[in-house]
Amino acid sequence: MSDSPARISVVTPTLKRPDEVRELLANLSRQTVLPFELLLVDGALQGVDETEQVVSQKTGLPFQIHYIRRSGGTAIQRNVGIDAAQGDFIAFVDDDIRLEPDFFERMLEAFDADETRRIGGITGYITNQHLDTSTSRRWQWYRRMNLFTTYEPGRFDYQTGYPINRYLQPPHDTLKPIDFMGAGCAVWRADVFKDGLRFSEFFTGFGVQEDAHLALRARQKWELREYGRARCRHLHATGGREDNRVVARKTAVNHRYLFITIVSKRTWTQEFRFFRVQFVQLIIYLAAVVRSPNRQSWLGLIGMLEGMVAALRVRIY
Repeated sequence: MSDSPARISVVTPTLKRPDEVRELLANLSRQTVLPFELLLVDGALQGVDETEQVVSQKTGLPFQIHYIRRSGGTAIQRNVGIDAAQGDFIAFVDDDIRLEPDFFERMLEAFDADETRRIGGITGYITNQHLDTSTSRRWQWYRRMNLFTTYEPGRFDYQTGYPINRYLQPPHDTLKPIDFMGAGCAVWRADVFKDGLRFSEFFTGFGVQEDAHLALRARQKWELREYGRARCRHLHATGGREDNRVVARKTAVNHRYLFITIVSKRTWTQEFRFFRVQFVQLIIYLAAVVRSPNRQSWLGLIGMLEGMVAALRVRIY
């Protein structure tokens, strides 16, 4: 790796999470390769926000920090950050992600090894989210039902329109080719966005699948990787989140939008496979109500029903 690392602009959307932002600033300050700047895009628009107070009190940081207020959801907030970023690389780091100290060093290591500059984006490995298929009854049933045509983590199933959960990937030290990635701990070449690529503004509010959609569009020109040596943890902060009804509805609708925009020409078989997956998801929500008929499980079921109906009406304009 070169003695003068390229400049990394970190883009972080946030909403009502001052404690997480305070910890994020400390976490970024401990990187062996420091970011050039942090663009913190706050979704709180009215009044004096606690997050703004945290930022104003943090002096002497080893990187620049730009505090921006913009509502609309994580996709729109990240677009604001992309537009303002000045670095050679743009890192999307959520406010509840904690990077290992050598995270950016590992990322630049991987990009430096890409002599042909074909790799546009690399995601890190989230160490506390691995889902073991040998113990996951859900994924065991998916296989028995032949629900998907591929089960390789990080691949997009073009026959059903569904991304295969990247967290099924066991820990590794390789630079693994993938079709899509999240926006929680990923680094992109700034060149990827120079031709106008941005998160789709269809994905408003709480984010579901907007990162996979961006990555699949980027992959039409660039290669993507998951680097197992660039590690981080996800704290799963609860602040600023939607209830189960909204999340379930968005999950159904946003998956539909993802499918019809990435696979523009679909057969009846593909359409059947897509809605079969949605029906299975509905059964899972129904089973949750049967097991534990509380308010949250009912909200999830109602949201999934609403989402399936709304998915039938999703159109591209």
